[in-house]
Amino acid sequence: MDTLKLALWQCPYAPGTAEALARLDATAARARAQGAALLVGPEMSLTGYQIGAAGVAALAEPADGPLAQAVAALARRHGIAIVYGYPERHAEGRKPYNATQCIAADGQRVANYRKTHLFGDIDRAQFSPGDAAPAVFAWNGWQLGLLVCYDIEFPEPARGLALQGADAILVPTANMIAFDEVQRVLLPARALENRVFVAYANACGQEGHTTYGGLSTVCGAMGAVLAQGGRDEELLLASLSRSDLLTARQSSQVNDRRPNLYGPLSC
Repeated sequence: MDTLKLALWQCPYAPGTAEALARLDATAARARAQGAALLVGPEMSLTGYQIGAAGVAALAEPADGPLAQAVAALARRHGIAIVYGYPERHAEGRKPYNATQCIAADGQRVANYRKTHLFGDIDRAQFSPGDAAPAVFAWNGWQLGLLVCYDIEFPEPARGLALQGADAILVPTANMIAFDEVQRVLLPARALENRVFVAYANACGQEGHTTYGGLSTVCGAMGAVLAQGGRDEELLLASLSRSDLLTARQSSQVNDRRPNLYGPLSC
């Protein structure tokens, strides 16, 4: 696949998982009808994000649980891969993980990632941090990586994926309206410094007292914004070109790194 057409689902949170799945069903159908092969939704897209520790615990499930099975059925029905967010049950009975999972168009689970950088009191009250660095996975001839929201604001996770050979980094997020600098500055920087595509699918609308900022963004491997949403609900489409990626990598600075000097950065 020389061109990857993806769709970012920028949406407000539904009041329950049944409605969230119904909305995802309709959105997957729209995305596939417009030629998208991969649909990416916001952080915790099927349950809501700021639902409290008790709410998260009540809805948490294993990676192959009922939500995964429901999304797999939608992926098969519409012939589209889906990246969605959900609370993953902790095997040791601790607070759940803030997780995201990719399910291929045949319904197979191909990647699962647990958010490693927790943002503020909200995240820390509800979730345990993931204990594994993000890993690249293969899908339809592309090398992809998953991060969640705050993770992309640190240079190390994106660089780690780039060093593993990632072509694109997919980021479900719930970024609030006061933090537009992420979309304006950090996403283009992450794409440019690593010569990767970055696709950032944000929530919008209100959840409790919080307003999410939208502005879902797709950046090219030279940092250019290929597509960006507004503040309201929408389905954002973008095409990622492998030839553009290879051209960008001809001028990459990654090969000039000097890792022997960077030891203090890991302290």
